[in-house]
Amino acid sequence: MTNQLIQSLAGALLLLTVSNATHAEQINNMTVYKTPWCGCCEVWTKAMQDAGYVVEVKNIDNLLLTKRQSGVPAQLEACHTAVLGKYLIEGHLPLQAIDKLQSAKPNVRGIAVAGMPTGSLGMGYDPEARYDVVSFTHAKTERPEMFYEVGK
Repeated sequence: MTNQLIQSLAGALLLLTVSNATHAEQINNMTVYKTPWCGCCEVWTKAMQDAGYVVEVKNIDNLLLTKRQSGVPAQLEACHTAVLGKYLIEGHLPLQAIDKLQSAKPNVRGIAVAGMPTGSLGMGYDPEARYDVVSFTHAKTERPEMFYEVGK
């Protein structure tokens, strides 16, 4: 099986996971798509597990196709993509933003922290760090909106 075929299958699985999610009160099952060698993704995944999430990890050498197929906007890409119920979680989001997502249940595709901000969860966590979490929709023409301000 070629690497591109494996990535295509992983992307299709990600789409099925997101589209088949149920509206449970609190969803605790999360799938994290990451590269096998990324240490900061391991730290973030461990933090999710420590917070009570049941995490399934899918190690993929190249996440670009997975991100494209799932609908992560290019300007919001980070080093890992997670699925929590019907939502995509892109990057080093803090637990508070994920808690807000679960309680507010907004009509969005997902939330993201673009890049790898210093001090974010998994990136040398610093409770004084300042960065933004944005939401994005299924529509490629809509601009991301502020969802949660960290450290402000």
